[in-house]
Amino acid sequence: MLGAVRREIPVLVAVALPLAVAQLAQHAMGFVDTVMAGRLGPDALAGIALGSVAFFFVAIVLSSMLFAVGPLVAQATGARRPEEAVRALRQGLLWALLLTPPSMAALWAMPALLRVLGQDPIAVELASGYLRAVAWSMGPFLVFTALRAYLEGQGHTRPLMVVAFVGIGLNILGNQAFMFGRWGFPALGLTGTGVATSLVYAAMAVLAFGYVAWRYRWPSALGGRWRWDGATARELLRLGWPISVTVGFETGLFAVSAMLMGRIGSPELAGHQIAIQTTSLTFMVPLALGIATSARVGHAVGRGDPLGARAAGAVGIGLALLTMVASAALFLFAPRTIVGLYLDLGDPASAVVVGHAVAFLGVAAAFQLFDGLQVSAIGALRGLKDTRAPMLITLVSYWLVGIGGGVALAFGLGLGGVGLWWGLVLGLGVAGAALLARFVALLRRWRPVPVALVDSRP
Repeated sequence: MLGAVRREIPVLVAVALPLAVAQLAQHAMGFVDTVMAGRLGPDALAGIALGSVAFFFVAIVLSSMLFAVGPLVAQATGARRPEEAVRALRQGLLWALLLTPPSMAALWAMPALLRVLGQDPIAVELASGYLRAVAWSMGPFLVFTALRAYLEGQGHTRPLMVVAFVGIGLNILGNQAFMFGRWGFPALGLTGTGVATSLVYAAMAVLAFGYVAWRYRWPSALGGRWRWDGATARELLRLGWPISVTVGFETGLFAVSAMLMGRIGSPELAGHQIAIQTTSLTFMVPLALGIATSARVGHAVGRGDPLGARAAGAVGIGLALLTMVASAALFLFAPRTIVGLYLDLGDPASAVVVGHAVAFLGVAAAFQLFDGLQVSAIGALRGLKDTRAPMLITLVSYWLVGIGGGVALAFGLGLGGVGLWWGLVLGLGVAGAALLARFVALLRRWRPVPVALVDSRP
């Protein structure tokens, strides 16, 4: 086992490192939009905050169904059945096209929902223009997600890093052109941000499509006659809808936490936003390790190698915990330095928010460890094509333990915002422990079929 772990470390790191950079680059696109919208004034900043949250929720929940392409491709690659990997990609792309109309409709309907939720009318109006424009990005975004999952399943992740960096550059240029009216284009404000985002994702989808067609030879990967393959399409749905629901549980967890924090007070909510933004940035590294772990476990499963699957899971989970230990130490020993990136520490008007942010970052040190454990364990389970049990685990852990415990601590015991954060820690801790136990139990029960005996007919 030790030898297998040593061999696995450099391979998994080589897959995960470009993914981590790509995740950070894609995360930076939202940051760029926010910074550039700030130049349009505070109303525009509020509008992009509402619009981007709505877009992110719809986009990530619906696109996560296509994450199921990755485990199918990984196991087919490990078993040396490239025709099955190609079939998974094609059905994933067809699913992307089917999901485009409902995703666009959901974004067009979001302004009405925001009004019902009592959001500021000016901010909602500005967000409406952004959402109508960014809705056109959903088709390219979903296509890119399927192509990305195919490359991740192959363990070929460096091109994704390059495409993400191209996306950042195009995003800045697009915002300059359509937000501010540079180079003869109309100045559309926040609507222009949505236009730029749609064009950027279209370009990223074209680049990814072109790369896959070139790298894996057009006729074998993307050429020829396309048709709906009922068995593969159903397998993608079977694996993919629990992933979507799991992601919905997680994004909903943090959305509800923010609303509960807002009931405690505005200074607490501002401090919470600083802590969440910081943890979401550090989360990109274990997230990349989780995706790489899914691919490596899938490869081992495909070739009928339980020792390799165990080593890949151990390395992925171990490295995720190691990176989160480093960020947890930063949160514990230098919280004011982190908060100083967001606020002027010498400004008396910011003192209360700074105090809350520092307190939340202290709790976030424990949060980091459990967040790294749960995302890497979920990745390992996806490599085994196990998605329904993780969905149920996260439902109980996030909502019953996380939200329930946070409400009890914050409002029942009077701990306020710190209590909500300890609730998040409890929820993620239970999820991480249960997901890890599930992975270990499945490996113990798994009896691999020798690859030579597997029917490889298309």
